[in-house]
Amino acid sequence: MGLFDFLGFGKKKPPEPPPKTDFALSDLKVGYMVDYDMRTWQVEGAHYYDWGAGDISREWQLKSVDDTIYLEMEEDDEVEWAISRKIPFGKLGKAVRDHIVEHEEPPEEIVYEGETYYLEEGGGGHFYKDGEGPAHPLMAWDYEDDTGEKYLSIEQWGEEDFEASAGEPVSEYQFMNILPNV
Repeated sequence: MGLFDFLGFGKKKPPEPPPKTDFALSDLKVGYMVDYDMRTWQVEGAHYYDWGAGDISREWQLKSVDDTIYLEMEEDDEVEWAISRKIPFGKLGKAVRDHIVEHEEPPEEIVYEGETYYLEEGGGGHFYKDGEGPAHPLMAWDYEDDTGEKYLSIEQWGEEDFEASAGEPVSEYQFMNILPNV
């Protein structure tokens, strides 16, 4: 072994791997960009919910110029994707809030914008903002219309602190041009 070998001059560095270009939708991170519905969206949050017994759902907050949507991914027997937008909880009517406060659960049916939604599931869990602690406890209830093509969700964060969102199922192929934060 010569002096140049000892100092590393005779060795070639292995080539750096090319940058990743084939991102899956589940790879989204804060700062990434993605095209959906003829708009470009930036990921502003990457959260998850722990519903217990290994049941985890993921949520990405996506922002375009004048809109914010939430992309949700749940895995049951297969991966399911949905888009939702926050709606004012008061639009569900005072009776919904009163029912939850009085009975500690929502009504079986809710009418929103002339459409009837039916309670599908509900339960307690923990929310992790940007995937980190501390965990925020919540109750959540999911509703669907007759077709299963429209969703309505209610989240309860405190005794009388409620949020609502309306959404619809989407497919992974509807999202294109995923670019990392450079």
